[in-house]
Amino acid sequence: MGEQTQVQTQTQTQPQTPTPTQPPHHDSIDDTTIAEVSPTPTQLTNAPSQTSSPPSKIPFRPRKIRKLSPDTSDPNSSQQIVALPDNPKPLPAAAKSAKSKAVQQRALSAPKIAARPLSCEGEVEAAIRHLRNADPLLAPLIDLHQRPTFDTFQTPFLALTRSILYQQLAYKAGNSIYTRFVSLCGGEACVVPETVLAQTPQQLRQIGVSGRKASYLHDLARKYQNGILSDAAIVNMDDKSLFTMLTMVNGIGSWSVHMFMIFSLHRPDVLPINDLSMRKGVQLLYNLDELPRPSQMEHLCEKWRPYRSVAACYMWRFSESKGAPSSAAAVAAGATLPPQQQQEEQQQQHPQHPQQQQLMDSLSSLINIGACTWGP
Repeated sequence: MGEQTQVQTQTQTQPQTPTPTQPPHHDSIDDTTIAEVSPTPTQLTNAPSQTSSPPSKIPFRPRKIRKLSPDTSDPNSSQQIVALPDNPKPLPAAAKSAKSKAVQQRALSAPKIAARPLSCEGEVEAAIRHLRNADPLLAPLIDLHQRPTFDTFQTPFLALTRSILYQQLAYKAGNSIYTRFVSLCGGEACVVPETVLAQTPQQLRQIGVSGRKASYLHDLARKYQNGILSDAAIVNMDDKSLFTMLTMVNGIGSWSVHMFMIFSLHRPDVLPINDLSMRKGVQLLYNLDELPRPSQMEHLCEKWRPYRSVAACYMWRFSESKGAPSSAAAVAAGATLPPQQQQEEQQQQHPQHPQQQQLMDSLSSLINIGACTWGP
């Protein structure tokens, strides 16, 4: 009896030893307890998806994460951890070669023609051949009108000075003022920045130069004197840079720069997009319903590159033959005629609309810029 009582007492007391409310001592935790407390691999791998932090902020090293790979039987294993490269993969060699071949094909399909100044021997003939092939609509105009020639040479400073003096003046008035201006400076060879700056506004006003034009002449001379502009720099400057630099001079706008580049520097690829007569010629050539805007001119005349200056001369002749107001080319051609014929030509002109008259005033500045004539 005594032994049975002891056995029952031990059996009743053993289950009460590890109570749930009292955590056991650390040393007494067995393997079963570790399995219950430690998170499963699924819990670790799902942790990044439960937070907004990117995978790069996981406090474990990548090699430890790789060790905790989930079971392949888990249906969510494909959405566990995705390794993203730091840098995008480079294009395959085949794609690079295909892209380079496409660029080379485009370059070969549109060969670039190195145009020279139009005053160079044979350059106008080369321009005419190119325009015939590039635009069949120009061929009849080339056959109908005489080809332009560019054989007058002036220093850039003198040409710009003459352009300013002839602004908004008829030929007779402009020629009279220019002659007195040259005499005041001591001759065309003496029309240099220092001589122009030496003339006071009062002296210039006495020979018919307005106060505004006097300020334009002085601004041009100062930019030469300060080294901003020079004849050598203007001659060697590319078209875009030259346009930017010359339009910085007071009194010289985009139209004046384009005319200067064509008729004084003989640049081969200048498109005067703001010239009314030029735009009218393009409208007639392509049978457009409306006058093309300056922003459209670049696209319409792209095929004429790199001889858009020569094409512009034919556009001026074409629009003039259709009754459009006298153009820059006609005025430039008039510069080679005797003065009496020039006056008779002006007397035969009919009264123009105010807008057209303003255009005629500005076109008259080309008379003594003029390096474009029409020859056989």
